[in-house]
Amino acid sequence: MDISVVSTASAPAAIGPYSQGIRVGGMTFFSGQLGIDPATGKLAEGGVKAQAQQSLKNIAALLAAVDATPADIVKTTIYLVDMADFAAVNEVYGGFFDGAFPARSCVAVHQLPLGGLVEIEVIAAK
Repeated sequence: MDISVVSTASAPAAIGPYSQGIRVGGMTFFSGQLGIDPATGKLAEGGVKAQAQQSLKNIAALLAAVDATPADIVKTTIYLVDMADFAAVNEVYGGFFDGAFPARSCVAVHQLPLGGLVEIEVIAAK
């Protein structure tokens, strides 16, 4: 089975010992994306919606690195520091997809790296 690492400078570099993504068997598993602006290395300013938007921009850049689009996403997981942000993140998240939505989980976590408010990870069939 061929396993390859996905990497692009258009998304933030990993902040730990992990890859931005791994392709195997027609699937790509992407690491969770915080709302980090790859140009500055800092979290997007403006709260959870701004961070969710940046997280999804990062995901779009990772998808592009494997010639995929949001339509290729089959599963997402959203991590929220505050479940009160659920509706705000849903608003941003819903606009990212055109058509059918992928399967999804959303969980509350105690904290995220760098003080992030939201982290989104995806799996794509590509």
